[in-house]
Amino acid sequence: MSESYAPNLYQIDNLRLSLADMTKKPLVGAAPRLEILKGLSFTIPKGEILGIVGGSGSGKSTLGRALVRLLEPSGGSIKFDGKDITHLPETDLHPLRRRFQMIFQDPMSSLNPRHRVGAIIAAPLSLHGLSNPRQRALEALDHVGLPRGFATRYPHELSGGQRQRIGIARAIALKPDFILADEIVSGLDVSSQAQVLNLLETLVKDLGLTLAFISHDLSVIRRLCTRILVLHRGEIVENAATPALFANPQASYTRDLLDAIPLPDPKQVWA
Repeated sequence: MSESYAPNLYQIDNLRLSLADMTKKPLVGAAPRLEILKGLSFTIPKGEILGIVGGSGSGKSTLGRALVRLLEPSGGSIKFDGKDITHLPETDLHPLRRRFQMIFQDPMSSLNPRHRVGAIIAAPLSLHGLSNPRQRALEALDHVGLPRGFATRYPHELSGGQRQRIGIARAIALKPDFILADEIVSGLDVSSQAQVLNLLETLVKDLGLTLAFISHDLSVIRRLCTRILVLHRGEIVENAATPALFANPQASYTRDLLDAIPLPDPKQVWA
């Protein structure tokens, strides 16, 4: 029997991005060409939960923003479901944007405090000209486990975990194929973190999503992700299935990250 194969939703080849490309108006003289991403190549199969991990300045958030084309690469290519989106102009990107969505780290800053929750979730639906935005917003609340009555509330009336669920609801309301989650549990307590991770895992299975989850916390990545991409100074130093990476890390930088994770029992080892 042949081995099952999931086609790639993303194919990344020799992806490069420099500081000069991110700085449109340098304050003095020409912008420095400091390379943030240095020739990254990898794939994201459909249905995968990919963890992207690395320290501060590793390029993980820059990579995430390039995947959803909030940043335009300086070299290489990004193919989304077989279509090259590397330098696609915004007029051509707009119809595709509903297919890849982003959940932000700080839900309070990404939710308009003057709008009610229902309007916040419905806004991107109206932007993309989808019918019945109010009904779709209510269904999105169902998916994230919040009562429909929350549609009339304001963001400041919700807890941090509830606000993050609203951010997730807004992303899934468009029925995307891919979601980028950038450090979305870093500001939550342990209990809320676990609830959000469980929710994401359920949504991936129930809605057929592909997810890229960015974090500096390998213990969180281990809990959720099926494969892990380790970045260091803009380069991929390891790309492995989660069990293999924790059992036998190949890169010294990965071993350093694992050694930095606090363990409940000092005698415990990850493998």
